[in-house]
Amino acid sequence: MDTATVSVPRRPELVSEPSPLKADGARTLTVEAIYTLSENGRKASLLNGGNGRAVQQLTVDVPGNRLHLVTVDAEGVARLKLRPRYDVKPDGHVVQIDAPPIYDQPPTLDELFMAAAKNHELERAYFAQRSTKARRRDAQHDVRAQVAQTFLTDRDQRALLHPPPSPKRCYMATAQGRLLFDADRDEGAARDVPAEAHRRFRADERARRERNTQERARRLALHEEKKHFIAEWIATKGTPEQQARQAAGMLPMAEAIEGIGDEAFAPFREWPLYVRDGAATLQARVRQYPQYHRAVVTPLDLAVTDEDAAEATADQWARAQEARAILADATVTLRTHRLTWRRHPEAPTLTLHGLLVVRNVGPLVLRREFAVPQ
Repeated sequence: MDTATVSVPRRPELVSEPSPLKADGARTLTVEAIYTLSENGRKASLLNGGNGRAVQQLTVDVPGNRLHLVTVDAEGVARLKLRPRYDVKPDGHVVQIDAPPIYDQPPTLDELFMAAAKNHELERAYFAQRSTKARRRDAQHDVRAQVAQTFLTDRDQRALLHPPPSPKRCYMATAQGRLLFDADRDEGAARDVPAEAHRRFRADERARRERNTQERARRLALHEEKKHFIAEWIATKGTPEQQARQAAGMLPMAEAIEGIGDEAFAPFREWPLYVRDGAATLQARVRQYPQYHRAVVTPLDLAVTDEDAAEATADQWARAQEARAILADATVTLRTHRLTWRRHPEAPTLTLHGLLVVRNVGPLVLRREFAVPQ
C-alpha cells in the first residue's frame, strides 16, 4: 500500500527560526524584590546614599536554576519569594506572615536569596501542616456527625449535665472524651444536637419533679398512716401516762414504736440483743496482742462493715432456724459485722455475728437484731 503524504503550506511571517537554547544555569529572569527597612535600616540606607524609604523595591536577575525562588502572578509580574514569609514557632508549627521581611541594614543579594530559599522550604512545610490539619478536621467532623446522628436517633441518650445543656451549647460524652456541640458553629446534624439535648434535659427535669412530688405525697400519706396506727395502738395498749402524752401530742413516735416492737418481738423476750459496742469490743480484742497492749480505740476510730453472712456455724444456723419457726411471718437474716481500727488498719480485725429479724406490723417495718454464738 502506498503511503499518502500530506503537504502543509508554511507561512513565513508566522514562523521564526529556532534559536540556540542556553543552559538553564546561564538563563536569567529579571524579578522584583520587595523588602522593608526598620528605622535603623532607613538610617543606614541614607548613610549609604539610598533613599531611606521603609519599603524598598529593586530588580534582580535570578538564574534559571533558582526559579523555584520566584513567584509569578496572573499579570505576569515575577517577584522574589519574600512575601508572604514563613516562620517556625517554638512549638514547631509553621506560621504565615503576610508582610515582607524587615532588615536593620540594607540586605545583600545573597541575603535576599537566602530569605527566599527559607520561605520556599517553609512554604512546603506550612501547606503540608495545613493538609494534616485539614485531614484531622475532616476526621473530627466525621466523628461529630456520627455522634450527632446516634444521639438524635437514640431517644435514651442524654448530654452531660455539667454544665447543663442550653439551646445553643451542650457537651456529649464520647470515647474521645467530652465533645462540645455549638448550634452557631456546627453544621448538619451536629447543629441540631444542643436544642434536642436541652429539650430532653427539660423533659427529664419535669419528670423528676413529678416523681419527687409523687414520692413526697406517698411518704406523707405513709407518715400519716403510721401516726394513725400508733395513736390507735397507744389508745388500746399504751400505759395511762403514754395515753395522756399522746392526747397532748407530746409522745415521741420512737417511744411508741419501741413499745410496738416489744410486743411484736415478745417471743424473743429472753433472747439477748446484739450490743453495738464495737469500739470497746475491738479494743479488748487488739489488746490481746503485745504490740497493742495499750491500744485505745474510740468510736471515731472504729470502722464497721455490715453485710449478710456467707457462712454460719452449726449453733448460728440452729438459732436462725429457731427464729424462723417462732415467727413464720418475719424475715430472719444472719449478719456479719467486721470491726476495723481506722488509725491502725494493719491491726487485727474482729468479725461479729448478729441475727436480724424484720417484721411488718401495720405500716411499720420493725427490726431487732439479736446476739448469736460467736
